[in-house]
This record gives sequence, structure tokens and C-alpha cells, in this order.
Amino acid sequence: MTRAQLTEKILDIKREKGWSWKHICAEIGGVSPVLIVGALLGQMKLVKPLAAKAAVLFDLSAAEQAMLNEVPYRGSPMPPTDPLIYRFYELVMVNGPAWKALIEEEFGDGIMSAIDFDMEIERLPNPKGDRVKFTMSGKFLPYKYYGSEQGLPEYGFREE
Repeated sequence: MTRAQLTEKILDIKREKGWSWKHICAEIGGVSPVLIVGALLGQMKLVKPLAAKAAVLFDLSAAEQAMLNEVPYRGSPMPPTDPLIYRFYELVMVNGPAWKALIEEEFGDGIMSAIDFDMEIERLPNPKGDRVKFTMSGKFLPYKYYGSEQGLPEYGFREE
């Protein structure tokens, strides 16, 4: 079985049982719902105790359970073709330079981690149409200035 086939099996069971992602995440628990759903869709891995819970929930074999614990090949072709996913790509293309400038002004020369990272998704009721709220929090990782001489900054933190 391939990882893509396991994802299809999990989605088939989800459909057959009429389960929501909210229900599945509550049953597996332990980490962010984004991580759980990402893992079941083949983009993240589940730690062994959570892979075991998922295996019980979806009645998976030992090999399928082990596959949920493997580090996957992540990503998809760019640009994405799904309209909802493409809008995130569009957000980065349009707003990315401003985000970069504001982060660098506040923190210095570096990046926001996508590994030491947390995300929450909320529904905000609105009479003109409900809104989707994303909250993202990533650790700031300053660039290391290799070979910096004594008295010069070693990292790209904001200089006061």
C-alpha cells in the first residue's frame, strides 16, 4: 500500500461512518487538529501513541499504523490548482513582501519557522457572511552571520 492509498482508505472510512474532522480529532487528540488532519491526509506524521489511536479508530493494520508514523514526502506541485489553497498562495504573493518587511523591522534579519509553528482556525459569525480566522505563530529564527568577528553580531536579531 502507498501513502496515497492509505489516505484514500481513511477518507473512504470517514465518508462511510459520516464522521467529521472535529470528531476524528477529538478521538485521536493530543495535538493540534491541523496536525492530525494533515497527517491523515499524508502531509504530516503522527507520533506512535497517536498513530495507534488512529489505527484503532480506522481499524488499520500494523503496517498502515506504522505508515502514519513515517515522515512523509510533503508538498504538492506549485502553484496549487485548488481554489481555496490557491488563495493562500495569492495571500503570500500579494502580502508576502509587506509581511517580510514588518517582521524584519520588528525582529531583525531572519525567518518565521514553519516547523516550530502553531496554527488555529476559527469561524467568526458575521451578518455579511461568516469569516475564517487563521492565527499563526512561528518561532523567529535569525540568520547566523558566519565568521563574524569579535564585537560584531553573530545573529540577525534586530539591532537597537
